[in-house]
Amino acid sequence: MKALIVCVSVSHGNTRRVAEAMGEVLEAAVVEPEEVDVDELGSYDLVGFGSGIFNQRFHPRLRGFVRGLPKQRRGKAFVFATSGFPPQLWPMERLARRAGFEVANTFSVRAFDTWAPLRLVGGINKGKPDAADLETAREFAAGLRARVTAGS
Repeated sequence: MKALIVCVSVSHGNTRRVAEAMGEVLEAAVVEPEEVDVDELGSYDLVGFGSGIFNQRFHPRLRGFVRGLPKQRRGKAFVFATSGFPPQLWPMERLARRAGFEVANTFSVRAFDTWAPLRLVGGINKGKPDAADLETAREFAAGLRARVTAGS
């Protein structure tokens, strides 16, 4: 199986840590949107799209990247996020579907968050994602791998 994870992680590195945990299981490179060769996206069996949540939305660089993909039939995708509070994943799912991906599943995990008002109290979810969260991310990736491989 050929996989790729496209992620934007800017505040505390939480999303990158989760992406790398998944990437270990999927044997996938973890890259920023600007590093993706759009012409090669169709050659992947599975593509992950993830970022931290900012103002209740995925990072603008990730949204812009997926929104700008030419619509064509592609493989399977998954969407993931790190956030201080439970995120809305459906907007990124919708963008991925519009780009021609079949969204196989979604994943989110709580993470250390110091967004504007939370900074006043030192942030929330200190120490997150922790080792257990990263193991859950690996288990999620293993389930995706099994499902995508079985469907091939």
